[in-house]
Amino acid sequence: MKGGKLISVLVLVAVSCSQPSPNIKTDLTEGWTFRQSGTEEWFPATVPGVVHTDLMGNEIIPDPWVGMNELDVQWIENEGWEYQATFDVNGETLRRSSHELVFEGLDTYADVYLNDSLILEADNMFRSWRVPVAGLLQEKENHLLVQFQSPIAINKEKVESLPYQLPASSEEAPIKVSPFTRKAPYHFGWDWGPRLVTSGIWRPVYLQSWDDVIIRDVQIKQLTILDEVANLLAVIEIESASYLDVEVMVMGQDSVVMLEDGRNEIVIPFNISNPKRWWPNGWGNPHLYDISVIMKKGGQVIDEDMVRTGLRTVELVQEQDSIGRSFYFKVNGEPLFARGANYIPQSHFLPSVKDEDYQALTGAVKDANINMLRVWGGGIYENDIFYELCDENGILVWQDFMFANTMYPGNGQFMNNVKKEVIDNVKRLRNHPSIVHWNGNNEIEVAWKNWGWQGQYGYSKADSTKLWEDYLALFHEQIPEWLAGLDDRSYTTTSPLSNWGTPENFNYGSMHYWGVWHGDDDFEDYNDNVGRFMSEYGFQSFPDKETVAYYADSSNWSLDAEVMKHHQKSYRGNGLIEKQATKYFGKPLGFDDFLKKSQLTQTKAMQMAIDVHRLNKGHCWGSLFWQLNDCWPGPSWSAIDVFGRRKVFYEDLKTLFAPLAVIPKVNEDQIELTIINDTLEDFEGLLQVSLHTPSGNIIREEMNVFVKRNGVRLLASISNMGFSTAELTLFQDGEKVFERREEI
Repeated sequence: MKGGKLISVLVLVAVSCSQPSPNIKTDLTEGWTFRQSGTEEWFPATVPGVVHTDLMGNEIIPDPWVGMNELDVQWIENEGWEYQATFDVNGETLRRSSHELVFEGLDTYADVYLNDSLILEADNMFRSWRVPVAGLLQEKENHLLVQFQSPIAINKEKVESLPYQLPASSEEAPIKVSPFTRKAPYHFGWDWGPRLVTSGIWRPVYLQSWDDVIIRDVQIKQLTILDEVANLLAVIEIESASYLDVEVMVMGQDSVVMLEDGRNEIVIPFNISNPKRWWPNGWGNPHLYDISVIMKKGGQVIDEDMVRTGLRTVELVQEQDSIGRSFYFKVNGEPLFARGANYIPQSHFLPSVKDEDYQALTGAVKDANINMLRVWGGGIYENDIFYELCDENGILVWQDFMFANTMYPGNGQFMNNVKKEVIDNVKRLRNHPSIVHWNGNNEIEVAWKNWGWQGQYGYSKADSTKLWEDYLALFHEQIPEWLAGLDDRSYTTTSPLSNWGTPENFNYGSMHYWGVWHGDDDFEDYNDNVGRFMSEYGFQSFPDKETVAYYADSSNWSLDAEVMKHHQKSYRGNGLIEKQATKYFGKPLGFDDFLKKSQLTQTKAMQMAIDVHRLNKGHCWGSLFWQLNDCWPGPSWSAIDVFGRRKVFYEDLKTLFAPLAVIPKVNEDQIELTIINDTLEDFEGLLQVSLHTPSGNIIREEMNVFVKRNGVRLLASISNMGFSTAELTLFQDGEKVFERREEI
């Protein structure tokens, strides 16, 4: 297994082949066809999938990533789409007393019919759906029909019935339906991606069949974790069709319980001797346990489940201090400097992202010395494999709920839908040790208070009061209330908690600093704008030439070409990249040179930002750059493009985020050398310093160095005699542990 060591805590005895399986899943992802509503012809479809990829697969539309084809496929979002399949049910399965049709994801407004009976009206992309179908199944030729309705058509009346417009500043459309639609916000367009409003069966669909009783959910709660023993609870949700005595086994401990008809919650305490803790990347091994739950009746297994989890403690520290309010995480009792990035979905066409894509990206994350990813609130609650890989690789996850950059409706129907969404996803994700924090939304509070929406959208005082009260109800009251009954992780209402507009704000909580890019700040201004936890900052670059060639042929390799303008989704445009590239690396000599210098410029900006965040460790406890990855090909803030090609910035990350690092900083006529130790061991070693002048002179120094665990120490101030380059190498016991070469 890649990453941590997997420890099995229960070995199951194999069941004889003559015994029927207690719980049968019948896969229903094969044999689908689709058509546009109101038309006659059906075409082959892929499930899981979305309509755009099905249309491409049947050569009905061009690739929206190429050229300006995005504009030619906008009609898709205004149409309805129908998917159908026929399936048989074998005799053993059909004899079961209970059957549910399970859709793990429907995007988004879908009416589902089984054998001509309407069984489901879905209205939330983020929820899973389970529908009892025992009375409708037949052995042969069950007909399943899913009718998707346009989110534009569904929500047009809701938009027009409001006395005011909801902001949705990232959605450039005459009718802004995204705030009403529980669907990935970025599908409606963002400043790094296109507008591609998908529909489809985007996650697996199957028939689940059983007799009498089924395990619905298992939650592992950690009570105490000591070196000698970890005390835990297994909270097991069981649904029974009748009163029933069953035997439930957790970690070899048997309990006999009486089940009632309906839902039952069983709590079983158990312990693990000499537990191995789950540690973040760079601090140790992320040990994982397989905890099996077995339910028996009359000595025969009637259902079973398994939870893979890790044992660790996590605390978000937000304390008032002499200058403001701190913001940092403690993991297993140790303050952690979060070295990381913001993660967005890897494509608009989500089912096209394969397991190997997740494996490659999380592998790149681990190799770059990243220990935290923020799953940004304009995307999705990711697939299970994403969190499983983060578990295995020791990558902490800050998980946003899926709300971003707009106000939202406050009516009961919307709130009830969101409640079910929150419950669904928290229950699905809460056993993952990688997830350390829940966050309500992206930038809504800072936008409401600072972006001028009230004037831009002409809100009356009554409008503003209603919008703000709806905001407070959802993010300050309802979500934390729902969470309290589900999980004990920390929760913040929004990110950032403080705005970058004034210097004193950098002393309070999480911070998105966008003075560089959205403001007119120079890269050097990163030095004066360091918050307590930097949860967003960044600068754009273009991808490699091979990626540009995918969406633009050589006749369009110019910043003035319409294709280049179209793929640049930020209002600041490509001119800002060119301006800063010219400032730091000289005017680009042609398009190829511009591509290279754009990446060097991004790297320069990110190096300056990350260095100053780490130099201020103690004041600042987190540096999450925007953004790790892309969802389509084009210029963006990413370190890795949509095809997995790594930019120059990514190649420098391993050094910039090295747990043990020496950072040079020019301070007037001195070059200050500071050692950062993010590890949990004291460091003692040797530092070799080589300083080069433009004329070729070299000054070399060696010094013995010591820095405490999780500490920062200024090692030396060296007179700057016009040095242009610094080479820094750390040794421990004769072995090289860090090196960095940098122009200064």
